[in-house]
Amino acid sequence: MPENFNDRIAGYQARVDARLDAALPAAARAPERLHEAMRYAVFNGGKRVRPLLVYAAGECLGVDPDLLDAPAAAIELIHAFSLVHDDLPAMDDDELRRGKPTVHIAFDEATAILAADALVPLAFSVISRIEHRSADAINTLVALIADGCGSHGMTGGQSIDLASEGKTLAAAELEHMYSLKTGALIHAAVVSACILHDDLPADRFAALDAFGRDIGIAFQIKDDILDIEGETHVIGKPSGSDEKLAKATYPSLFGVGVSHRRCDELLASALASLELFGEGAAPLKWIARYIVERGR
Repeated sequence: MPENFNDRIAGYQARVDARLDAALPAAARAPERLHEAMRYAVFNGGKRVRPLLVYAAGECLGVDPDLLDAPAAAIELIHAFSLVHDDLPAMDDDELRRGKPTVHIAFDEATAILAADALVPLAFSVISRIEHRSADAINTLVALIADGCGSHGMTGGQSIDLASEGKTLAAAELEHMYSLKTGALIHAAVVSACILHDDLPADRFAALDAFGRDIGIAFQIKDDILDIEGETHVIGKPSGSDEKLAKATYPSLFGVGVSHRRCDELLASALASLELFGEGAAPLKWIARYIVERGR
């Protein structure tokens, strides 16, 4: 096996794409337009960062990748659902996602809403089919992902985000919103591998739990920075959309320089959490650096 996690990314992307393809209804199956929209939302050029975190955490813990395909796919389905809703006219009103028309533009608004809604139960259907693990482990995984996307996670964070437009938030308030809106699902990706481990010591669980929380907030701050510094043709979505909507973001409230420094602080904290794993944490360290240093 290659030593650099980067050398295994294509293989992991292929794994999760195959699982997603198998889980999603065929576009030719009725209702055809709905199923076509679901597939469009999922197979729309994503880098599969959240599934990669599942596999990287699994490598760190020595969990069989065959066990990780289900949470990797389920979390990506939840992520795809969130992007479709984020882009709707009632939310961010974006017409471009990953360089392509958003789902409500490619299809229509009603179909986009229904397609996103259908991805959520599909995600939990995928989790329910995990084999070779106890019912308790599967129930814990269901709860983790449900909390990550519910009102105490991603959906709640989006609600706070919408309510905060045009307002000034303290750094702690902003990071709390980020920990829900973006961080909760990223945290769930990391911790899902812990749940599928046979007998994980408490200190190792705590380390990965802390890593997932730090890198989740860093991910959103980096997104905020890219909305200002990135170009539409590079980041795959309209740049400057946060400013247009008067969103409360790290750069708008504290400046780009402070935002970069906070990203670096969170990265350092996340990497420090992994020290007890030694060289086994190399995959997670690689992807953490990618999240903070990425150009899009």
